[in-house]
Amino acid sequence: MNRTVRTVVSAFAATGLAFGLGACSEAADQVDKVVAESYEVTYEVTGTGVESIDYHAGDGTAMQPQVQSDKKPTTPWTRTVKLHGVMPPAVMPVALKTEDLTCKVVYQGKVIKEAKGDQAMAGGCVTVSPVFN
Repeated sequence: MNRTVRTVVSAFAATGLAFGLGACSEAADQVDKVVAESYEVTYEVTGTGVESIDYHAGDGTAMQPQVQSDKKPTTPWTRTVKLHGVMPPAVMPVALKTEDLTCKVVYQGKVIKEAKGDQAMAGGCVTVSPVFN
């Protein structure tokens, strides 16, 4: 009787392991696909007295994106960039006055992040890569 129980339990364990490893393989394939995928976003900044605008332009890595900077830009300011995989879109304006300051991240015609006033100055517009959604 014990031998039969052990055989059945072993069979279930082997089946569970096979299904579990298959799921891990699928997850790894999905991560590889997302990391290799590119996408475009458009950054928009409006307001007066904008001193500089820092933004992720697609260089560097997802975990350490290189930040580009435009000094004394004319507003309204827009920039379309190509980012890769899990690299987060980010635009951070610095302005003397924040009352009318606005930043946006636009993906496929839709605003996926917007900040105004002090919030735009303090944290900018940073969001999760849209390839995850």
